[in-house]
Amino acid sequence: MTDPITLEVVRNQLASVAGEMGLVLRLTSLSPNIKERADCSAALFTPAGEMLAQAEHIPVHLGSMPASVQACISAFDPVPGVQYAVNDPFHGGTHLNDLTLVAPVFVGSALVAWVANRAHHADVGGEAPGSMPAHAVRLDQEGHVVPPMVAVSAGHWVDEFSAPFLAATRTPRERRGDLAAQIGANAVGSRRITELVDREGVERFASMSEDLLGYGERRMASALADLPDGVYRFEDFMEHGEEDIAIRVAITVDGAGLTADFTGTDGQVESNFNAVSAVTRSCLYYAVRVATDPSIPANGGCYRLLELRTEPGTLVDALPPAAVAAGNVETSQRISDVLLGALAGAAPDRVGAAGQGTMNNVLIGNDHFAYYETVAGGQGGRPTGPGQSGVQTGMTNTENTPLESLGQHYPFRVTRYTLREGSGGTGVHPGGEGIEREILFETAATLSLMGERRRHRPWGLNGGGPGAVGEDWLIRADGEQVRLGGKTTLAVEAGDRLRVLTPGGGGWG
Repeated sequence: MTDPITLEVVRNQLASVAGEMGLVLRLTSLSPNIKERADCSAALFTPAGEMLAQAEHIPVHLGSMPASVQACISAFDPVPGVQYAVNDPFHGGTHLNDLTLVAPVFVGSALVAWVANRAHHADVGGEAPGSMPAHAVRLDQEGHVVPPMVAVSAGHWVDEFSAPFLAATRTPRERRGDLAAQIGANAVGSRRITELVDREGVERFASMSEDLLGYGERRMASALADLPDGVYRFEDFMEHGEEDIAIRVAITVDGAGLTADFTGTDGQVESNFNAVSAVTRSCLYYAVRVATDPSIPANGGCYRLLELRTEPGTLVDALPPAAVAAGNVETSQRISDVLLGALAGAAPDRVGAAGQGTMNNVLIGNDHFAYYETVAGGQGGRPTGPGQSGVQTGMTNTENTPLESLGQHYPFRVTRYTLREGSGGTGVHPGGEGIEREILFETAATLSLMGERRRHRPWGLNGGGPGAVGEDWLIRADGEQVRLGGKTTLAVEAGDRLRVLTPGGGGWG
């Protein structure tokens, strides 16, 4: 058994390895989406595929990444010097833009760990620049699908992976740069683990890894035991045109275990906001950490006590060939809202009102460039204080693209960028404000928007008022103003402007 001091040192050391992987990925990538916005994540895994450590990157990436690692473990016998790739949502991925590279770490002949990183590629083909066409109903409309496959061998790309991937994208030069950064990030992670194993020995490292997982399990068991036993229910809705699609959950806390049952959620739809089960699982992990103790080590041990139940073919457990691009970025936000709404009954002193509940995805491009960004909004008011304004909430954790970078890379300008006054919900602890952002197009392009909370306001809690809904406006060069749907793809011309008003957070109390 590893002593407590050594265990804490190792826990932080492994987390720092994942953090260094993420830093290498950002610093060496080519696209602003990864370099500037940090739309990427990294983690370490045991030889069996349990998450050993992660950096504090993006919740929807990290909670679902074990499925990608398991998909590669199931498909291949690991080989030193090989890296595997996957983005297929129905075989370990989430949506096609998120490409995961997975690498085994060998010391001598012993497999001691896996390292993995996930990066959002701004374009992977499909029927619209950015690979999130609003009209998509099938996965193949959204871009190039990568089932688990060998991507790198002996330090070189494998043509069976790289050639079709690069041929599909509108921005192959940028993709090459980001792929190279992903390889380098895994190489750094492998090197750091090898250094640790060389110091401690293979058996000692394996023992410390299992002790770390056990520690996470004990910490989570203790946190769950502090919650009152019972069944806690909540429902909320996704916006499908004028139709509401329900997501329902019943959370059962029983002793030291927790089960989230989504039975009764509406079926998958002819749209792209179906979520695969790996996304739903990541939302469960995130929500439970929020409602218990975020300082619990984020590893596979603490997740052993959490059970997810879904019905295949529903919005939270979609089946092929459904389109899923917005399931990862939008439905994940609503799933986490529903989970937190239920957990507020068990942990009222920890759970706040609803945040903006959307990532406000903006995609702009043509045959020469592809831009992707999520626009921040209001955080819900909390039991301990007001919600923050103009921040990413829920399942995302990215930054914005600096305006200076936008001007260097893309043919448009941001002409207005400010907090949206009055958008936060009222309460003892009011919700945070959303953002108002306006873009002036300087060339013809295709615009895609993926947003939620355009009809249903982010809910308040404990008597607090709801936040404002989001709005999207296209202002044509001739002055005509058109309010856009939250999920739309359309052509824009030079001189047109896009105005995005993001939701505020709900109030608390």
